[in-house]
Amino acid sequence: MIIPWQRYADDHARTVDTMAAVLLFAAFLFGSEISVPVTGRPVAAGPTIALGLVSCGALLLWQRSRPGGAVAVTAVCVTVAIACGDLITPLLLGPLMLALYRLTVSTGRRTARRHFLAVLALIVPTALVADPAGHHPWPLKTISPAVWLLFPVVTGNLVRLQRAYVDAVQARAEYAEHGREEEAQRRVVEERVRIARELHDVVAHHLALANAQAGTAAHLARTHPDRVQGLLTDLAGTTSSALRELKATVGLLRQAGDGDAPLAPSPGLAQLAELTQACACAGLDVRIATEGTARPLTPGVDLTAYRIVQEALTNVSKHAGARTARVRLHFGRDRLTITVTDDGTAVPAAAPGGRGFGLIGMRERAESVGGVLQAGRRPGGGFQVTTRLPLHPDTPAPRERTP
Repeated sequence: MIIPWQRYADDHARTVDTMAAVLLFAAFLFGSEISVPVTGRPVAAGPTIALGLVSCGALLLWQRSRPGGAVAVTAVCVTVAIACGDLITPLLLGPLMLALYRLTVSTGRRTARRHFLAVLALIVPTALVADPAGHHPWPLKTISPAVWLLFPVVTGNLVRLQRAYVDAVQARAEYAEHGREEEAQRRVVEERVRIARELHDVVAHHLALANAQAGTAAHLARTHPDRVQGLLTDLAGTTSSALRELKATVGLLRQAGDGDAPLAPSPGLAQLAELTQACACAGLDVRIATEGTARPLTPGVDLTAYRIVQEALTNVSKHAGARTARVRLHFGRDRLTITVTDDGTAVPAAAPGGRGFGLIGMRERAESVGGVLQAGRRPGGGFQVTTRLPLHPDTPAPRERTP
């Protein structure tokens, strides 16, 4: 916390330095007039004024830019005043005390300690030699200057430590803020990747089905015109479903105040029947078998399982050249195993080695909930995709919503 007078001193440094120099000059002159009861004055006013001007002028010019030089000049002026017979008082030591304070604040403890000991070694012997008759009490020549000069050193160290603490707190706050910004950017990138994956699944699946249905309709238009109308109706349903899912996925990018579109739960294994019907319209016979006791899944695993089956069937429709596909759901003690097989002859991927974006997306989905995915040719022909998903994942996939 910054005290108001500290803020004023920082904003008006030259004004504060000038006022301090004037006050210390007056204190220096007044301190030179203080003495124990002795006969006569040992020094005239002229040398005292000159020493005060030099000492306070050095403060005004160097206390912030060259604090070491200001300490040296003020120490010499005080030493000369003591040698002339002045009594060591806080008023006389005022310019030197301020110079030591500035030095301690701007440098460090070790440098301030060296200057303190050097100044003390200069002043105390001078005071003892300049007063051999013992007119001034010895504590005023030894203990008093040590105590008064130690005060600005201790105070300067405390101020320096306080400023260092405030700077450290501000640095930690800035680092934390920077870390929050990086975390936010990372989450934005992850969300974009997730949405891109959703778009790929939605668009690729429905466009593949629509393409297959359109090709079948074109073929039936020449051979069985009476069946074309039903197939075109299924094609319209496929494109309508694609538009709905596409709108829901893109809707994730909308701002909170863009509208209040009604939302419904995301797709899951409960919608596999609708998925198989859409595939049947495209000429792919899909059969589903369930083994074990079916149990409710977490939203993340349910969505992931549905999307993996959807993508696998999409790959079969697009690339495998198969007429039938089998989906087997095996509910184990702590895992759900999904196996999708087909009787096709081609590898369902465009890249060499059967590693297209579809397989990469399925593998990423499985890993996002702590599962694994394997894909490859079957020994007896066709292609097989096997996914093992935990029933209770530690990091569930994000929830998808559809209008």
